Amino acid sequence: MSRLQRVCINCGSSPGLLPAYMENASLLGRHLAEQKIEVVFGGADVGLMGAVADAALACGGRVIGVIPESIAAKVGHRGLTELHVVASMHERKQMMFDLSDAFVGLPGGIGTLEEVLEVLTWAQLGFHGKPCGLLNVAGYFDHLLRFLDRSTEHRFVRPEHRSMLLVANEPTALLNQFREYAPSIVEKWIDRKP
Repeated sequence: MSRLQRVCINCGSSPGLLPAYMENASLLGRHLAEQKIEVVFGGADVGLMGAVADAALACGGRVIGVIPESIAAKVGHRGLTELHVVASMHERKQMMFDLSDAFVGLPGGIGTLEEVLEVLTWAQLGFHGKPCGLLNVAGYFDHLLRFLDRSTEHRFVRPEHRSMLLVANEPTALLNQFREYAPSIVEKWIDRKP
């Protein structure tokens, strides 16, 4: 893969239970800024989202937020390099995808999970070859990873597609995986009849 210029971060708008979540969000933001990699994220100034953005900005990084107008006045981050206010969640996700070279999921809730899995689904279908990964802070995604392994064992997911989701416990390792990533090109269907 060519040099990463922009990485999309999907994560919670809450800080979560463990201090490690906020600590690693800040660590990732700093790490990206230090490597001159721009951050693309959901545009909020709260929770893990705000921690990633604030840490990157504090290190002189560029941070691009994309937020729906329905929540921009409540939680929109006002100190970003760029803030795009869009009409809908669909427009938000499409713009974040278009702006980004890779995608990282940090701990978060239903929205984070949906965003990570949607981009992974698009990769599985061959719509893009951008790397997708999880920063598995304190084992947060362990149950999701076991579910995906079980889906593979039960022949709902191809092993090649399962391997598209990169996982690491710290930012440097995940970004190194991104740089070495080569997408699998294989038909999605496992037992498709002619």
